[in-house]
Amino acid sequence: MASARYTQKGAAGKESTMIKAGGITIYETLSEITDPGHSCLIVWDVQNGLVDRIFNKEEFLACLKVLTENLRKKMPVVYTLITPLPREFQSSWYIHNMMRRYNVKEVDKLPTFMAPGSPEREIPEAVKPGKNDIMLDKSTASIFVGTNFENMMRNRGITTLIFTGIATESGVESSARDASNRGFYPVVVSDCVSSMDRDAHERSLKNLDKIAVVKNSAEILKNIG
Repeated sequence: MASARYTQKGAAGKESTMIKAGGITIYETLSEITDPGHSCLIVWDVQNGLVDRIFNKEEFLACLKVLTENLRKKMPVVYTLITPLPREFQSSWYIHNMMRRYNVKEVDKLPTFMAPGSPEREIPEAVKPGKNDIMLDKSTASIFVGTNFENMMRNRGITTLIFTGIATESGVESSARDASNRGFYPVVVSDCVSSMDRDAHERSLKNLDKIAVVKNSAEILKNIG
């Protein structure tokens, strides 16, 4: 497949030279990959019930606040909310896993996780969604499973998904891998993802660096302009 380079002006007004091969545009630089014209910021499960348990709460919220306030002026922002299915429609595995997490032996003793209206379900004030941000209910550890997210992105012409949120080794990594498998450019903001387990967080970032673009928030903002 023959390839050629061409110059294009992005949404931020910057000129970049990209590769075109067989009608496919291939981004090379971080500026090209994260151009606001084809990018979306995802804030994954940043809810009190998780934020209160991560290892670096204050640092995480401070970095995420700066990133969201800057990027929502330039691209769509999607917040996900953990929204479990009614108990009778949950999978056996999901119930088993929750029983293990809460260390209970009987299903009836499971607490209601992220119940609508509960304080644990709320998003911290410091990183509250803007009026035009999208709220996406989901019940799995992948943004693509059981939602219309992929259709929304395709309809908008989005090719790059910028991931932030909790937990790095769970929903963030799972969604980034799914994004890669679906042909999106997955970008993970290293200081805007976190976990209850620092070691798992750091291992996950090393794994993600092999299948995604992993950069800190300062690098992202510098290249988006």
